Amino acid sequence: MSTRLLAALVVVATAAPVLAHHGWAGYKTEEFEIEGTVESDVVSNGAHSSMKIKNGAQVWDITLAPPAATARAGLKSGIIPVGATVKIHGHRHVDPKRFEVKTERVTWNGRTFNVYPDRT
Repeated sequence: MSTRLLAALVVVATAAPVLAHHGWAGYKTEEFEIEGTVESDVVSNGAHSSMKIKNGAQVWDITLAPPAATARAGLKSGIIPVGATVKIHGHRHVDPKRFEVKTERVTWNGRTFNVYPDRT
């Protein structure tokens, strides 16, 4: 295998996780809050943990911190039951057709899970 081909393969292999990472650039700068019922439990098998909530007829994608930071905040699978009411605080996606929030805090049952403590 040539050195150039090997270098190209390394670049491609290492770029995929970076492309999957959810930075803050695609989200509005103003703070956003929404309340809804949990549709799907916390999932922590990607660059960021996530969950889904329902507000009215709309299901929202809730993008949390990376799995380790979300777990440090105390938010893991099974903590908040499906059907529970939660309040989400963060930043809405800039595309109004995408119902997604990059989340800083999740509040449930009087408990706040601050997944991005440096952004308060």
